Amino acid sequence: MKLLLWHVHGSWTNAFVQGDHEYLLPLTPHRGPDGLGRARTWDWPVAAREVPVGELRDQEIDAVVLQRPHEAELVRQWTGRRPGRDLPAVYVEHNTPSQPFAEHPLARQCAIPLVHVTHFNRQIWSSGLAPARVIEHGVPDPGYRYTGEIASAAAVVNDPLRRGRAVGADVIAQASDHVPVDLFGMNVEDMRSSRIRTYEDLPQHRMHAELAQRAVYLHPCRWTSLGLSLIEAMMLGMPVVALDTTEASRAVPPQAGFLSNDLDELSGHLRRLVRDPALAAAMGRNAREVALHRYGLARFLTDWDDLLTQLTASPASAGRG
Repeated sequence: MKLLLWHVHGSWTNAFVQGDHEYLLPLTPHRGPDGLGRARTWDWPVAAREVPVGELRDQEIDAVVLQRPHEAELVRQWTGRRPGRDLPAVYVEHNTPSQPFAEHPLARQCAIPLVHVTHFNRQIWSSGLAPARVIEHGVPDPGYRYTGEIASAAAVVNDPLRRGRAVGADVIAQASDHVPVDLFGMNVEDMRSSRIRTYEDLPQHRMHAELAQRAVYLHPCRWTSLGLSLIEAMMLGMPVVALDTTEASRAVPPQAGFLSNDLDELSGHLRRLVRDPALAAAMGRNAREVALHRYGLARFLTDWDDLLTQLTASPASAGRG
């Protein structure tokens, strides 16, 4: 199939474009938010190709994968086709709502099925008339690479100061009072301190290598969807310490790490794993096994192929099941 989608969430798209389709990525002259084209920090297959927006009208497109509310209008403007009517379409919701039980932007229609990336998201959004289902994340296996040789906690958070408590910026700061924290992501420099080292915009392969050298992975998020960096860290063989919120308890069972909403307990768990390499390594091996089983790439691509086949065969029934 030829699938139109935007480069919005790089890690999710990195998994999605590993399938057996052709992936058309809109490209605007200045690579703005609506036309980033291909990723710069991931190595995507050649089947994921950039298409200047002025050429989209001439493309044969089998289906469109929407990820933001305004993309439906962009499709109409750039292709002359209406998602859900003239063109099979599905909407992927990556995020938790801004407040619990908010109505989803697609809730008042039934032509475009809504796919949530976690079960928590499906339950916390009000999906209304939209046929809703869950296709859990899939992650390409980076391989077991854990050494834990650096006695610190690693965290991956983009824009921590702007996003604040939602991503646990304060949790990172408190954790750094107990163990050194190495913070990776976009726009993290303002978090730098004597106890927090920051690493901005690393290519994925280099970030994986860096993460695997840290003793433990800290997942500080309070109100976000399940971060793919958490799953990647688990696949690398890292033990996890996380707030017990949203989908964390499903992703991180007891044998793979420690979850708590008591910040003092979290700090104690971080100290324990940094000081006990044998325990950290054992929990990390369990974490990898869990992540490979639940979030393996093959299962993810199969789930999407099933939905896309149903979508293009009969758009009206694509959201059922």
